[in-house]
Amino acid sequence: MTRVLSALYSACVYLFFLATFLYAIGFVEGAFVPKSINSGDPGPLLPSLLVNLALLSVFAVQHSLMARPAFKRVWTKIVPEPVERSTFVLFASLALALLFWAWRPMPQLVWNLGPTPAADVVQGLSCAGWMMVLLSTFMISHFHLFGLSQGFAELNGRGQPAPQFTTPMFYRFIRHPIYAGFIIAFWATPAMSVGHLLFAVGTTGYILVGIWLEERDLIAEHGVRYLHYRMRVGMLFPKLRRPQLPPPAVHGAREGLG
Repeated sequence: MTRVLSALYSACVYLFFLATFLYAIGFVEGAFVPKSINSGDPGPLLPSLLVNLALLSVFAVQHSLMARPAFKRVWTKIVPEPVERSTFVLFASLALALLFWAWRPMPQLVWNLGPTPAADVVQGLSCAGWMMVLLSTFMISHFHLFGLSQGFAELNGRGQPAPQFTTPMFYRFIRHPIYAGFIIAFWATPAMSVGHLLFAVGTTGYILVGIWLEERDLIAEHGVRYLHYRMRVGMLFPKLRRPQLPPPAVHGAREGLG
């Protein structure tokens, strides 16, 4: 029964995450959702700024804290290990849902490309960023990243699969394509409002801090293998000239979103 409940819990959390992720696309793009980043009646600028910064901080602190190995070692004494990842995904999704619900619009325009070919190109670039995020998760085991594999492994009696370090497709050129895709999606907008700019700046800042924290963990976990990979491959942009190094024997790691 415990195994069945773990699998059911992981499946429900995944569906909630999927709904939150799809809503995030509509929230940022201003389409198909009841409340987007610019919808609603704007209030005074300073209170709106402070509320929105607090919402971004809640997500950043939750995401960074729960993703750290030291926290996980303590957390798994309370939460069973097969559902630890799903619980992380649940809290992250709840933090995002809170942001969507409480976000205060700041619709003053920073730039507006209007109905021009340039606007169509920028909008297409944003869509490409979202697609890059999604494709990158499947390149490194989408269902493991979001907790389904762990929850169902116990049900199937196979135990939890060990995380694998692989560098397929995008990962051969940049170390963090998920983060790169988010940055593209957040910044590539034909009409940039003050609120959207705040969101883009805040999330980009968090991503850079998150990469620094995550790479410390990866170096501690994989040592010279990850250092070798980092020397050869750019963080968010491909390196124009790669150092000629023999490829290391690499067998395990992770990327993105904790």
